[in-house]
Formats: sequence, structure tokens, C-alpha cells
Amino acid sequence: MKRIALGVQYDGAPWNGYQKQLDRHTVQDQLEIALARFARVDVATTCAGRTDTGVHALEQVVHFDTELTRDTQSWVRGVNTFLPDSIAVRWASEVAQAPAHDPHLEFHARFSARARTYHYVLYNHPVRSPLLAGKAGWTFRPLDVERMRAGAAHLIGQHDFTAFRSSQCQAKSPVKDMQSIRIERSGDAIVFTLRANAFLHHMVRNLVGSLIYVGNGRQRPEWIGELLRARDRHEAAPTFMPDGLYLAKIDYDPKWGLPQEAGSLLPWFSL
Repeated sequence: MKRIALGVQYDGAPWNGYQKQLDRHTVQDQLEIALARFARVDVATTCAGRTDTGVHALEQVVHFDTELTRDTQSWVRGVNTFLPDSIAVRWASEVAQAPAHDPHLEFHARFSARARTYHYVLYNHPVRSPLLAGKAGWTFRPLDVERMRAGAAHLIGQHDFTAFRSSQCQAKSPVKDMQSIRIERSGDAIVFTLRANAFLHHMVRNLVGSLIYVGNGRQRPEWIGELLRARDRHEAAPTFMPDGLYLAKIDYDPKWGLPQEAGSLLPWFSL
């Protein structure tokens, strides 16, 4: 039995999120259908992190086990033959199976991940752009990037992020380690880049929504720290739209030798 890791990129707008559902209209459903058609046997996949309806991925990482022997480019080209235009396997890599005496030496797309990085792309202009529908969030009030950076500074480190957690979140603990947040502006585009060991359900969209309140002057930068301490979801801003959210990169130990892409570039919003 071999374990194969895949790097998968997708436009989330046409799909009901990543995780498979009964209607089979999800990224995971489409990926497993394509894998089954290529391998001619059912294949079950495990992902690094589920994404919601409308959320995109520059590089989602999944793994599956198979008895088939194929070179890595065959997995890429063969599976892509059966995928819709909005989903593509970008790379494939065979990863080590665990020895019987130590299962921790086995690669796992989710549990081997050290950190996750998300981008949120925001179009800040008085009038919405139809060309960016589904690809970027939008807010018409002018935003002060320095105020948002000051607010984001309160989020760095290990905190209880209950105030930014969906009521549907199934994570065992709301405590996460926010390692970095960058907020960069280029013309009318603002890109938030958040890196943490893990994220709660809707956490990035809830954080962005609250930082927008700071950026447009509705709240003070210190309010972000007050939200963390209050641990009350009702005190924070509403969940912001999914359109501009991109799962950008999953960090793993270099020992796995994954041929990962940079994960930091949005070519249409390069900063």
C-alpha cells in the first residue's frame, strides 16, 4: 500500500465547500470521482483543512492510500482529465508509510501540518466590480490600513479566539497560535495574509470583518484586543463574505519532500 499526497487548487465559487455531501456538489466529491475514474477503484481522501462554500484554495493538500503503482505525473495528468475546469491537481508525491513500531512517522495531510496560511483579498472602492465577483470581497467605505495593522497586532500569539468562532465550529479548543498577519495595499486591493497553527470555522472571515470595522473608523484598534478578552462572538463584527478567502499554503516538515508551490502569490493581486 502506498500513500500519495496531492496539491489541489480550486475555484470555490461553483462548489458547496470542500467536504463531501449527499448532493456530491463539493470539491472532495469531484476529486474522489476523478480519482476513481482514473484508478478504476474507489479512493477515499483526507484533506489538510476543509473550506466553506465559495472559498478558494491556491494549494489544498490531500492524501490517499492505494495499491496502484503510477509515476507522480500520471496521477496529475490522469486525475485532471476527469476534473472540471474549476479544480486541478497541481502536483503529486509519494510519501512514507509508517513503520509498525511508530505510526507518528506516517504522513497525514491534516495531522502532519505545522501551520496554515490564508489570504483574504478585499476590493476597497466606492463601486463594486463585476469582474471580481466571487474572487474578492468588497467594501465601499475607505479603509485605513495602518489602523487595521494596529488592530491586528493584538491577535498575534496564542489566544482564545472564541469571539471569532462560528457557532457551528467543531474544534475541540478555541485556543490557536496566530503566528503572523500582514495587511498590504496596492491601489484598490487590500490583501490580508494570516498564518496560524490552525484556524477555527469562519475564523478568518470573522477577523477580517472586525478589522474592517477598525479600518473604516467604526471601532478603535484596541477593540480587537477587547474582543479576544470578552470571548463573546456576538460582540464582534458579522461574518464577512467568503468571496475573497483563499487557503494559500499548508506548512509541513521538509522531511516529507513535498513539491509545494509558493502559495503566496495571487497573480491578479500581486503586491
